[in-house]
Amino acid sequence: MSEPRYDVLVVGGTGVDTIVRVDALEVPPGDSLFVPPVRDYVGHTGNGVALGWRALGLATKFIDFLGDDVQGRTVLAAYEEHGLDFSHVVSPHGTPRGINLVDPQGRRFSFYDGRHPADLRLPRAFYLPYLERARHVHLSIVGHNRDMYEDIHRLGITSSTDLHDWDGRNPHHRDYALASDYVFLSAAALHGRLEPVLHGIIDQGRARMVVATDGAEGCHLLVRGEEKVRHFPAVRPERPVVDSNGAGDAFVTAFLHTLFEGGDVERCVLAGSVSGAFACGSAGTHTEFIGLPELRAACARAAFPA
Repeated sequence: MSEPRYDVLVVGGTGVDTIVRVDALEVPPGDSLFVPPVRDYVGHTGNGVALGWRALGLATKFIDFLGDDVQGRTVLAAYEEHGLDFSHVVSPHGTPRGINLVDPQGRRFSFYDGRHPADLRLPRAFYLPYLERARHVHLSIVGHNRDMYEDIHRLGITSSTDLHDWDGRNPHHRDYALASDYVFLSAAALHGRLEPVLHGIIDQGRARMVVATDGAEGCHLLVRGEEKVRHFPAVRPERPVVDSNGAGDAFVTAFLHTLFEGGDVERCVLAGSVSGAFACGSAGTHTEFIGLPELRAACARAAFPA
C-alpha cells in the first residue's frame, strides 16, 4: 500500500438543500404562506464534514454519486470554487435534495428525498484507490457505501460515522453503528433510551467511543472500557443562533480533528461544541466553517459551566 495521501476520506453525502424560513415548525392554516426568500445551498452531511475538515487544514478527499443534472452541476461548481478534492460516479437517479424548514430560533426540520435505491453501491474499483491512500475514512449513512467496511477493516484504517437522529432500532443505521470506530448520533429520537443505546453500540460493535449530541443540552459520551456515560454541557455561543443546519457536522469535524492531534476526550468535546456553536451563527447549510486558528482561540475563551 502506498504512503497515505489523504488525512481523511469522506464517502457519501452531498446534494442540494433548499432552506425555507418559517415562523414555526408546524403546518399553518390555509393552503399558502408568504416566507422570506427561499434559497438553495450545496449541503448534506458529507459535504459538511469534508468542507469542515478542509477548513481545519486536513488533506481531505470526498467521493460520492452525483447526478448529471442542474443540482449536480451546482455541486461541482461549488467544490471547484472551494478547491475541494472531489470525485464522483454519475448516478442515473440524480442528485439528492433536501428541504429544510428553519424557525426563528434556528431549529430545523429536514425532508430528505433519499432517491438512491437501497441496492445502489459505489463500485469497488472506484473507491478502493482512494481508500488505500487515506489515514481515516468517514462514512455518511447513505447506504451506497455500506459494503466498504470489509476493505476498511482489512486495511486497518480507522472509521467514523454520524447516525443523526437514529432511534436505536432502525437496521439501516445499525450496520454503520457497529462497524465504525467512532460513532456520533443525535439524542433527539432516543426518548429516554440514551444510555442503553450508547452501551449497545459499544458492547455489540467495534466503537472506541460514541457521542450523542443533544443541542443546547450539550452531549453525552461513552468510551470503551468505561461504564459511565459522561455528560458535557454546551458552550455558550459567541454569536446569535440563527440556523442549526450543519451544527452536527461541525461538531464531528472539530472533535475528530482534536482527537487526531492527540487530544483527550475533554478537549475533543470542547472543540466539537465550539465548532457546532459557531456553525449555528450563520444562515443556510454549510455556508461558513471555523478555521483552526479561530477554533483554538475560541476553545481558549470557552469553558464548560461548573
